[in-house]
Amino acid sequence: MEPTIIAGPCVIESYELLETVAQELARLNMKYKLNIIFKSSFDKANRTSIYSYRGPGLDKGLQMLYDIKSKFGFRLLTDIHEPYQALPVGEVVDIIQIPAFLCRQTDLLVAAAHTGKIINIKKAQFLSGDDMQYPVQKVRESGNDRIWLTERGNVYGYNNLAVDFRNITDMKKYVDTVIMDCTHSVQRPGAIGGKTGGNREFVPLMALAAKAFGADGYFFEVHPEPDFAKSDGPNMLYLRDLETVVSSLL
Repeated sequence: MEPTIIAGPCVIESYELLETVAQELARLNMKYKLNIIFKSSFDKANRTSIYSYRGPGLDKGLQMLYDIKSKFGFRLLTDIHEPYQALPVGEVVDIIQIPAFLCRQTDLLVAAAHTGKIINIKKAQFLSGDDMQYPVQKVRESGNDRIWLTERGNVYGYNNLAVDFRNITDMKKYVDTVIMDCTHSVQRPGAIGGKTGGNREFVPLMALAAKAFGADGYFFEVHPEPDFAKSDGPNMLYLRDLETVVSSLL
């Protein structure tokens, strides 16, 4: 079975951007027979600065994601930050993502669980793989056993992250599907004056290392011009480079 590839721009900037990325993902899907899930955020509620772009908001964002799903047939993933968002998001997307900083927020996890959708919980930068058994328990005890976990690195000193790939193996004790977030794991949080920096040149190596540790899927944020993106540009892959990374995993 081919690996799951979660890909898309960090935040919804416009429908045109979503369509451009989706067209390339559709081409790769046809060429390599991949299990592609389209990802983008309607709101980035955890930006470094209050002046940073957050997205089009819940209603407009979900409409654009729905339009992408209708046109290209991709399953959708997006993240929620507040419990009230779970129900409307669950009506449109296939996988609801819990951001790493919020993975211990009980009300958020319970609300997501009640949608019956797959819940992808990103491991917090301050937790170990074994610590993730407790967010998993919250979702399971709320009646939902459709749970994925995602590794995205740990805080290491100032403005830096490090990945302990043993977390992938540890998290497999609690769920069947563990994803490697290959782009957020190369972030440099707050490293460029009110914005998050990153080292996208390490993204392909993160993916290959995760494969060696048994990851079930790979998360890539991509953009045609990441240096001009409105969020997470320094750690996003150029859209044109995604094929090279994906083919190396196959």
